[in-house]
Amino acid sequence: MIGSAILFFLIVGIALTAVLIVFAEPIARLMRSPEAALDNTVSYVRICGAGILFIIAYNVISCILRGIGNSRLPLIFVAIACAVNIVGDYTLIAIFHMDEAGAALATVGAQAVSVVLSLIILRKEKLPFTLKAKDIVFSRELGSFLKIGSPIALQELMTQVSFLALIAFINNLGLEASGGYGVANKIVTFVMLIPSSIMQSLSSFIAQNVGAGREDRARKTMLTGMGLGAFIGVFMFILAFFCGAGISNIFASDEGVILRSAEYLKGFAPEAIVTAVLFSFMGYFSGHGKTLFVMIQSLMQTLIVRLPVAYIMASRPDANLTLIGIAAPLATVFGILINVGYYLYFRKKTKM
Repeated sequence: MIGSAILFFLIVGIALTAVLIVFAEPIARLMRSPEAALDNTVSYVRICGAGILFIIAYNVISCILRGIGNSRLPLIFVAIACAVNIVGDYTLIAIFHMDEAGAALATVGAQAVSVVLSLIILRKEKLPFTLKAKDIVFSRELGSFLKIGSPIALQELMTQVSFLALIAFINNLGLEASGGYGVANKIVTFVMLIPSSIMQSLSSFIAQNVGAGREDRARKTMLTGMGLGAFIGVFMFILAFFCGAGISNIFASDEGVILRSAEYLKGFAPEAIVTAVLFSFMGYFSGHGKTLFVMIQSLMQTLIVRLPVAYIMASRPDANLTLIGIAAPLATVFGILINVGYYLYFRKKTKM
């Protein structure tokens, strides 16, 4: 399965590289990037596209390690990547003034360093399998891999498409709003770190318990994830809602951009709490192999709530980023209701 996955993602990575490099400008225009920022956006997309294989390689290596129960090494790899990224950002942006191109180069460079170091470290680790060049072929294991993974991949694809649509809505509000949303997204990534990590760990841990016939532990794991994530989410909510301008000041100097960023964070802030509940449900169902349901409920959130609400809020005469930011927690609450209903049905069906 690992050999098939490596070959599969190699082909996907090459295809994505070609698409992002060739169609960088149409993608930027699709996002309605302001004309003044168009060239920088195109450069950013092309550089990230050129380095997509490093980004994919890092994620494949980390997923394999988490799958065998080793979450320590992925933590080390991401710590190395973060350190290199920070140094790269400072060097390329602050010293050489390369702006968006510098940020993209720093990100890709950090991933490349992380991949090379991870491969060096893995050669010295005792792994429960051996992998040789002859193993990197398509095998019948690819079918089960795609059956579980395809819905998740489609879900992620649609999520990213929805973000592109959201960016297009916001770009219509002007360069200042666009810049503010860009800054806010840096903070959103930090806010969402804990829920995302919980979901990934829950999927692996729950799958192991389901395989061992310990559904009771799988259920307790889900509830623990919800409680822990929501508890931490309260502090993230306070940070995003009350300190948005102060944090945004780290990433921007323009007062208007900082205020727009703080606006968005106020609307988005409740997401820090409710998303922990939703992601715990998603980790629980993914651990049971119910990735098709996870994909469907994600699409319903996006198409029924998040995008329509964001579009309506962005079209108002008094449109501001706080109103647009509210679309995220509203969609998540809608998703929680769907998951609660399916959870009750799932327990009844399986008589747990």
